[in-house]
Amino acid sequence: MAEEWRCAGHAGDLSDDAPIEFKLDGTEIGIYKVGDEVYALENVCPHAYALLTQGFVDEGTVECPLHEAVFDIKTGQCIKGPGGRALKQYAVRLAGEEIQIKVE
Repeated sequence: MAEEWRCAGHAGDLSDDAPIEFKLDGTEIGIYKVGDEVYALENVCPHAYALLTQGFVDEGTVECPLHEAVFDIKTGQCIKGPGGRALKQYAVRLAGEEIQIKVE
């Protein structure tokens, strides 16, 4: 079966401190830029429902807007607070200016 990639936005909409939200078949995904790289992570804090893309992004981390859990954007690991577990990561790539998420 061929790989399927879905458009999740455009690179021009993404900056180091402003992630974008994307819904893939009902799943909330946050797309982040760190330097020249793009990362896609589960967007709902595992501690309690809060969209991480509405949190504070700084130097490769995102902080939950409600509970102060902090996650490493590159790895999804919870590095502080009540997150409880790592965030699921999604395969992401740039195709020209289009951000694409791999459908699994």
